[in-house]
Amino acid sequence: MNTAEVIKRASTHLGTLPGHVFDVLSVAKPVSPEAALNLAKVVSKLSPLVANMIEFNTCEFLNEQPEFKPHGRWRRQDPGFPDVVFDGKVQPQPGLEVKAWFPLATEITARFKDSQNHFLDDKTYVAMIAWLPEYVIFGRPKIMGVVIASGASVAAARDAHYHNPPSYIVREPEDTSRRTRNLQQTNTNGYKWQPLDDLAAERIRIQEAEKLLATWGASAKAYSPDPTYQDKLKVLMGKFGNYRLDTNYAKMDRIGHSGVEAFAERIYATDFHGLSIGQWNTLLSRGSDAEVRAVLAKKFDIKDVDAERELLK
Repeated sequence: MNTAEVIKRASTHLGTLPGHVFDVLSVAKPVSPEAALNLAKVVSKLSPLVANMIEFNTCEFLNEQPEFKPHGRWRRQDPGFPDVVFDGKVQPQPGLEVKAWFPLATEITARFKDSQNHFLDDKTYVAMIAWLPEYVIFGRPKIMGVVIASGASVAAARDAHYHNPPSYIVREPEDTSRRTRNLQQTNTNGYKWQPLDDLAAERIRIQEAEKLLATWGASAKAYSPDPTYQDKLKVLMGKFGNYRLDTNYAKMDRIGHSGVEAFAERIYATDFHGLSIGQWNTLLSRGSDAEVRAVLAKKFDIKDVDAERELLK
């Protein structure tokens, strides 16, 4: 079994997860429509906890598959990149970066900032796993869908989508190979050009920046993680000094990867308890309190009960 085959088989197994319920925690059914409304407003806060549980259970799930046992074992790395690696005879070492997605959030908040240099041998893939509580806002975590994509394709799509000097620059991390592992930097960052208030002066600055880019040749605006190109970007940023760090950089639904975008569309179109997930998203994020309360009460037969009595059962 080689690296590509390990990744392929792992992807096939993960593709069977939709519909699977992780029995790792359970949110109780609300005791009243008002409690349901309050829960709907905070249930997304479970995301970080459930994401870690999904990473752990993904590793355990793969280790239950018998064909991997003669060749090695999947191991979760925390901290470390990628999240899950295959320890054993297979080299280069296969790995999966697991991105859990709660599709009732306003957007896919998971980020993918790792440098293209990490994916030169195509040994690491991204496993994006969408989950929801069994009953939208309560119950156990249920897997709604999975998509697997090569890390190389995701990183390349991200850099091609964002990088457009001088208006936007993607920078590789500095060389930190001499630092201890926990201090090594592996993430790219995005920087936005900040215009001057003086429009005439701003036009001159842009023209000067474009002239500098022209000296780099025909591929001046094509992104490259190569140190020579990165040194040129450093000069550009240093000369004009009006860039700011983009705090929204590299969110999974903004990187322009066709596979991720198609996956998101498929999840939002999925029927779940009588509404599409996209409709649930709209209701819970934009609906009035009265609308949310009424729909949840009707869909899940939530009625006012004696809360104290229920808690003492």
